[in-house]
Amino acid sequence: MSESVSELMVRGIVVGIFQENCWVIGSRRTGQAICIDPGDQADEILAMARDMGVTIKRVVSSHAHIDHVMAVRPVQERTGAPFMLHAADDPLLASGWAWATQQFGIEAGPAPAPDDALNDGDLLGVDGVQLRVIHTPGHTPGSVSLYADGLLFSGDTLFRGSIGRTDLPGGDYRTLMSSIVGRLLKLPDDTIVLPGHMQQTTIRDERQRNPFVLQELRQRAGG
Repeated sequence: MSESVSELMVRGIVVGIFQENCWVIGSRRTGQAICIDPGDQADEILAMARDMGVTIKRVVSSHAHIDHVMAVRPVQERTGAPFMLHAADDPLLASGWAWATQQFGIEAGPAPAPDDALNDGDLLGVDGVQLRVIHTPGHTPGSVSLYADGLLFSGDTLFRGSIGRTDLPGGDYRTLMSSIVGRLLKLPDDTIVLPGHMQQTTIRDERQRNPFVLQELRQRAGG
């Protein structure tokens, strides 16, 4: 059974050259935790978990772009935690390293193959923490967001005042907007959004102020 948000500990750290947000969500009661999007700097991520007093039992990536998976292997090796990813991003996980080397000159070994697949509607849990998987394709085919009462880890689907890029391999603007409007905006307005980059926001703020969302809502209303 999941705990209420007030009984959960959540901390984030900005890692790597892409300034990606890695999140650790853990239970105050059990000390078990889930690591979301370990994009780089495994030592710092693990130090944060130790400071929280939690043990990482699951490693999850919201999608397979390199800035969200570069520290999966070292975190997994040092915790023994299984790695989970939506299967639609398996091809991107396998091919992304060569593309990143070519585009950015990043020299890093590939992430391990996932131990298990994330599916829409799954309840992803460790003792004391439970997150619902919401498949939100558009930034990549296998992008997911993770929801616990009052908290949404949105990966690169929804940002404060912006949205994920769709000009990278696997991206599609119409699909992304359908994910945001059709899935994420259905959540309560006071949901706190913890994205893969930049600052946190809320569903209410993005519904009212995000220019991409506002344009999409106007178009759907025929305005």
